Amino acid sequence: MKTITKIIYAAFAAATLACFELLPAVQALSPAPDGGYPNFTTAEGDNALKTLTSGVGNTAIGTFSLFSVSIGNFNTAVGAGSLDLNTADNNTAVGGAALLFNATGPENTAIGTAALEFNVTGIQNTASGVFALFSNVGGSHNTAVGANALFGNTGSSNTGIGDDALASNTNGQFNVAMGDSAGVNSTGDNNIIIGTGAGSNITAASNVICIGTSGENVSNTCYIANIFSAANAGGSAVFVNGDGQLHIMTSSERFKKDINPMNKASEAILGLKPVSFHYTKEIDPAGTSQFGLVAEDVEKANPDLVVRDKEGKPYSVRYDQVNAMLLNEFLKEHRTVQEQGQELQKQAATIATQQKRIETLAAGLSESERTA
Repeated sequence: MKTITKIIYAAFAAATLACFELLPAVQALSPAPDGGYPNFTTAEGDNALKTLTSGVGNTAIGTFSLFSVSIGNFNTAVGAGSLDLNTADNNTAVGGAALLFNATGPENTAIGTAALEFNVTGIQNTASGVFALFSNVGGSHNTAVGANALFGNTGSSNTGIGDDALASNTNGQFNVAMGDSAGVNSTGDNNIIIGTGAGSNITAASNVICIGTSGENVSNTCYIANIFSAANAGGSAVFVNGDGQLHIMTSSERFKKDINPMNKASEAILGLKPVSFHYTKEIDPAGTSQFGLVAEDVEKANPDLVVRDKEGKPYSVRYDQVNAMLLNEFLKEHRTVQEQGQELQKQAATIATQQKRIETLAAGLSESERTA
């Protein structure tokens, strides 16, 4: 930080010297600008920069703005009481009481009345909007854009964009909310909430993705509006891999290699054990009756038919692959039935021919008996 300050100071000095060199060609302002002081300092207003000693590049406009800074550098305060108690470097406050109580937290930006008002030690926060990040004290790396955005926040690394976005978040961290009142009640961690009023049911849950809907207060879940009951006659089914990536399965030959008949490989499904079951209450509180397969049982029949979690444990079944294998077994049985049918037809034709021969022979015997 001190090294950067020295670099900026050197740049300021170089620019000033350049200005001095141009003085003969430039007519000085008369009277001289009000509020200009040494060390690139500007102050205007009762008690603005009152305590400044050796600080460089500070600008204070407004009563008690930057009142407490003494050796802090490159702070800008515009508005009554803005950065009043600040002693740190590189803070910018525009608006009455903006960053009012900031003490040692550097590199904060507050634009709007009472934005980041109670910040004391938090660093690298950005608040734009009246009362944005109002209650933040020590939280760092937060971004709030909109009136009351992250109003009650004290945690770090949160982003709220929109009026009242994440307004009630306190010590939650790494949350992102976009939209007016998005995630207004959220206090968990690592949530992503998008849409006006989205995530209103999420309070203490963490790792929730919520887009365009109120969601539920359940951790490690995803809620997306306008998908359920949105029927469509075309398109492809969507799959999710162990890393959470959404994708569809392709069947085009141009994406495949080593194409061979399935033959006996599909016989593995003959060892599968279909079951009926109920999910645990955590998954399905209603206890709906289910039918399907158990992944651990399927693994014993064919490990390639199992979907695994990040730890490599059986998690689900590749039902699409099972369906393809079922089709192969059905076609094999169908061909067998066809072959058996053809054989039966041949046998029937043979029997019919033999029957005619028997009838002809019987007729000949009868004629011989009459003439005897």
